[in-house]
Amino acid sequence: MRKKIAQAQKIVIKVGSSQIISETGFLNLAVIGSLAETLSKLIALGKQVVFVTSGAVAIGARKMGYIKKPQESRQKQACAAVGQVALMSVYAELFSLCGIQVGQILLTKDVLENTKRKQNVMNTFIELLGQKILPIVNENDSVSIEEIENIPRFGDNDNLASVVASLIDADLLILLSDIDGYYDKNPREFKEARLLKEIKQITPEIIKNAQGAGSAVGTGGMYTKIEAARFATENGCEMVIANGKDPRVILEILDGKEIGTWFVAGAKYKAELGAKHNG
Repeated sequence: MRKKIAQAQKIVIKVGSSQIISETGFLNLAVIGSLAETLSKLIALGKQVVFVTSGAVAIGARKMGYIKKPQESRQKQACAAVGQVALMSVYAELFSLCGIQVGQILLTKDVLENTKRKQNVMNTFIELLGQKILPIVNENDSVSIEEIENIPRFGDNDNLASVVASLIDADLLILLSDIDGYYDKNPREFKEARLLKEIKQITPEIIKNAQGAGSAVGTGGMYTKIEAARFATENGCEMVIANGKDPRVILEILDGKEIGTWFVAGAKYKAELGAKHNG
C-alpha cells in the first residue's frame, strides 16, 4: 500500500484533453460528470483539491468549425477564448449538481515570476480552498499576440499542474492521461513494454524513453509528464501518472492501491536532481 499517497490532504489533479473531449471533438459529459462526483467526494472527506484542466483550445476549435486544431497564434487564442467559456459553463453546472462551487484561475508564467503577483495568486488559492470552493486552473491563452510571444509559457498543463502543486505546497499531484503510466518502452510500439509502478530517481534513460504528444487533441506527452515529475518531486510533492478514462481511479489511487506510476518525493531524490540542474 502506498501510505504516503493515501495520507495526502492537499491534492492537485490534472486532466488532459483526451479524457474530457471525445474523438469527435465534443465534451465528454459522462466523464466530466464522473469527475465531478469523484472530486466532490474528496472535498466531502476534507481534502483540499485543485483541478487543472486542459481542453479549451480543442473544444473551442470544434465550436468554431475547425476540422483540425489551428496552428496560428491568433486562431488558437480565439479558440481558447471560446473553449474556456464552454468548459467553465459545463464544469460549473455539473459540479454544482454535486454540491460543489467552482472558481476559475487563469495563469501565465510571468505572474509566478513576480513576487507580489505570486503572493496574490497564493492568497486566492488559500481563500478558495478554505471555503471549500474548487479552483479550476488553466493557462491564460487568450492574451494579445505580443504577450504570448514575450511571456515565458508553461508549455503544457502537465508543467502548469506541477507549478500549481508547488505553489500551494501540495502533498500529491495526479496526472490523468490516456496511458496507464510510465513504461520502459512506448507501449504503442512495443508489446513487451513494461509498466513501472514506482520511480525513485529520474535517470537519463527514463528521460530518453519518454515520447511526444500521444493524441490529436493533446499538447503534451510522456516527456512533459517527466518534466512535471522532476519539478514536483524536487519540491517534495508525490506524483502519480494514471489512466483517466474513468475518473473514479482517483479514489483508488487515494486508497493507496498500486495504480499507475508513482514518482516518489524525498530529500535525497531532490538533492540529486537539484545538483543536475545547478550543473
